[in-house]
Amino acid sequence: MIEVSGTEALWLLEGSAQGRLVYIQREVAVVRPATHVMEYGRLVVRAPVQAATIPGRALLTYQVDEIQSPAGTGWTVSAHGPADVIADPDEAAHYRRTLPGWAHGPHDTLLRLHPQSVSGFRLARTVNGVGR
Repeated sequence: MIEVSGTEALWLLEGSAQGRLVYIQREVAVVRPATHVMEYGRLVVRAPVQAATIPGRALLTYQVDEIQSPAGTGWTVSAHGPADVIADPDEAAHYRRTLPGWAHGPHDTLLRLHPQSVSGFRLARTVNGVGR
């Protein structure tokens, strides 16, 4: 694994559309598939999660990767920071049109994640223990 700069990690994140939202519920890490868009410097995530399970300004992690099988090459990026549920009806309508979702109704939540840290790695195969 080769660590990438924060700028490259953001670039990789912006170029993808799906990932995983990670949050804590009853002291257990919960992982849900999600879609996202970077717009105006904000990471907006649509996930099949009840908004009530995400307390205000909760610290969340959003993880995205692209890994080619069977080679095992690609990249992975994680963004971590506080998030707010998007409650404004006009803004929510915009993102529901922009982002595809898997659930509707109370299990369809839009979040605005404010990344405080973004990290990423490129994955490379090794040849005799040395990365290519």
